[in-house]
Amino acid sequence: MKKNLIFVLSVLALAACDKHDPILPGVRDPIFDTNNMVMLNTDAPVVSGEFATSGDDACEYKLDSRNTIWADTRRIFTGFATDNSVAGQRHVYCQKQHIYAGLTTGELVKVNPTTRQIKWIADIYRPSNMTGGAAVLDIVAPIVFDKNYVYAGGLDKAFCKISDNTGKTSWCLDLGIEHRFLVNNSVIFVLDTDKNLYALRPTDGAAYWHTTVKKTADLEYIDGYIIVDRQKFDAKNGEIAN
Repeated sequence: MKKNLIFVLSVLALAACDKHDPILPGVRDPIFDTNNMVMLNTDAPVVSGEFATSGDDACEYKLDSRNTIWADTRRIFTGFATDNSVAGQRHVYCQKQHIYAGLTTGELVKVNPTTRQIKWIADIYRPSNMTGGAAVLDIVAPIVFDKNYVYAGGLDKAFCKISDNTGKTSWCLDLGIEHRFLVNNSVIFVLDTDKNLYALRPTDGAAYWHTTVKKTADLEYIDGYIIVDRQKFDAKNGEIAN
């Protein structure tokens, strides 16, 4: 009887955490509930205006490999430390009166550096990793600010559009993100770790088109073309340029 009770309680505990993050405290919205991407199979709209940026390039704050944000020797924020991460420099992004950082645990945090108050924490990883495991959830690609939204992607198959005001996700897609992506008013270009290049609709994440690349790299946009390493793709339809 006792063993059965323990089993039931364990199942209930896992069910309780499958929608909320067990790593960092606070009230959280569920991580995206679907892995489905709507494929439109149509031309993308013409790129209009400038591409969104990653905030202030002169951001003075530092993020270490143990998920701690520093202002010189002053600790601003401390997350959960994990060894499941990739090597490389970690970034903090400054935007107005707040700072943002992607953690090795798959969270994107927004913090007021003056008061050290956490504005929100957004989860950037798949629901299947809510119960633990050895997956690398690291957020290594630069995050992007576009008007009232923040875009972020993690290595563990999650690319999300997030409200800058509330931290709630507008949508998330089952895409692993390692390199810089491009966000425009009319279209988003993003490269999955599986070497698939997508042109997405900003409103809901639906894909206008997708194509396969030979090698992953930071994306560039030049005169109507997306450049991936040495390959060149038409931004309108994803066709390889001659």
